Amino acid sequence: MMTLHMILMASTMVQVLSPGEPMPVLRGEFLTGRQAVLPEASSGKVALLALGFTYDSRFAVEAWVGRFRKEFGANPQVTFYEVPMIGGMAQLGKWFIDSGMRKGTPVKDHENVITVYGGTEPWKRRLGFQAAGAAYLILLDQHGVVRWRHNGAFAEDAFKELSAQVTALTTN
Repeated sequence: MMTLHMILMASTMVQVLSPGEPMPVLRGEFLTGRQAVLPEASSGKVALLALGFTYDSRFAVEAWVGRFRKEFGANPQVTFYEVPMIGGMAQLGKWFIDSGMRKGTPVKDHENVITVYGGTEPWKRRLGFQAAGAAYLILLDQHGVVRWRHNGAFAEDAFKELSAQVTALTTN
């Protein structure tokens, strides 16, 4: 018989996400207001997910996405999503936060930004959260399987690894 303590411990245990594993479901909302469910939203495409857990992480996320878009933006087999992960008291400012993001994001990119409110702690554990200002990157294949992971500020060596993975997944 499970005790309440055992149930609570089991509910907080989340394994680190590794390449080769299917992407767990992540629900949020596009800046257009439409509901978003990953990996379903990227089905059939190779997708870079760039998650950020703090306001300052936007710099790292934007650097990664900017470079990714420059390299793969014209490829119809590839997409990306910026995913601000908003927890704690900031959830109370949802309308204000989303409004600010809409104003600061070109309309053509509103379907590439997915805001997620709440549930950030399990995702921090899945991604091995360490640095508040870092981007947490996940590359999914066409079937929603994790093929590459990285966290941190933009780094050319890591981008070369990412680029090689994307190229391998799109030339099969």
